[in-house]
Amino acid sequence: MTFLDVRGTRVRFHESGDPDAPPVLLLHGIGRSLEDWALQHPLLDGDYRVISVDMPGFGLSRRMPAPTTLAVLADGVWATLDAIGETRPVHLMGNSLGGAVAMTMLAAAPDRVSTLTLANSAGFGKEVTIALRLLAVPGLGRQMLRRVDRITAPRMERMIFADRALVTPERIEMAIRIARQPDFAPVYLEIAKQLGGLRGVAAAWRTELLAGLAASTKPTMLVWGDRDLILPSKHLAAARAAFPHAQSHLFARTGHMPQIERPDEFAGLVRPMLAQVSV
Repeated sequence: MTFLDVRGTRVRFHESGDPDAPPVLLLHGIGRSLEDWALQHPLLDGDYRVISVDMPGFGLSRRMPAPTTLAVLADGVWATLDAIGETRPVHLMGNSLGGAVAMTMLAAAPDRVSTLTLANSAGFGKEVTIALRLLAVPGLGRQMLRRVDRITAPRMERMIFADRALVTPERIEMAIRIARQPDFAPVYLEIAKQLGGLRGVAAAWRTELLAGLAASTKPTMLVWGDRDLILPSKHLAAARAAFPHAQSHLFARTGHMPQIERPDEFAGLVRPMLAQVSV
């Protein structure tokens, strides 16, 4: 793992594969880190330069000076790519919040995107776990985020995976380490409140973002897990409607992170699409 300075902010990233190979960029979800994409690196880096990033304010990266929004996160990721010298169009993949950031990046700079892969992505419905909706309650959200420990962290991890065996000590320790970062709670609350509230994910930003992508013809893959407790799998139908040209797949017996629960199948789905696009 490497840290670099991005506009005065310390950002953490990981890369593998040939630096001259076509680039693949992997984005994690809210409150998460680049570890959520670790299993995809060895499955893709034989043919691609694979880059995963702790988005500004998440993982072990520090925040950007401005209040955290989708646009600020997207701009911070583009700036990170610039800082490592990667200016070619990227195969862009995002999970959960990372999917919404990926779509924001595509809307802002379509010439810098080769393909789009969305895994259980935010942006396609108002339904979301009550744990995230409670963050909108004044005072309660900050209190919840300050109490990520060896009792609460396993509960959070169990919501993510259908296979409870994936709730490993290493993942629990990483969740606690992330929660202890100084930017964790304020950044989490800022982006959560921008995206929604007690009634669920807000419609305004979803409508605006998807309208801005209505004309996109970028090759797109939409995947979901049928046992997602964070963003329900019925959102896949809305995603298909928003991207009628896209390929899609619903993973059986899978939760919120198919790239972890079904790593080989996930890579097998996206590889043909990536290979069809010359960079």
